[in-house]
Amino acid sequence: MIDKDYASSLLAREIGADALVISTGVNKVALNYGKLWQKDIDKMTVAEAEAYMAAGHFPPGNMGPKIEAIIRYLKNGGKEGIITSPAGLVAAVEGEEGTRIVP
Repeated sequence: MIDKDYASSLLAREIGADALVISTGVNKVALNYGKLWQKDIDKMTVAEAEAYMAAGHFPPGNMGPKIEAIIRYLKNGGKEGIITSPAGLVAAVEGEEGTRIVP
């Protein structure tokens, strides 16, 4: 099976894209998703994303593949990753919405 997020990451690297934008069902990535103490993330580094993944915040089959795809992209020369909802795409590219992941 080919995962769409990993395929997008590879394509973005191969064409030298300045950013990898992944559209999903939420406006921002969150820690403790769905819990009373949920915390939306505006921006995080690759190191922070890896630590959150290790702590179990981004499960496989949900946000995990999206985060991993952006980490792969950034570790291979990408400049920025953005995760947001379809409705937030324009605002995210303009820096007003979504979660930004940077090296």
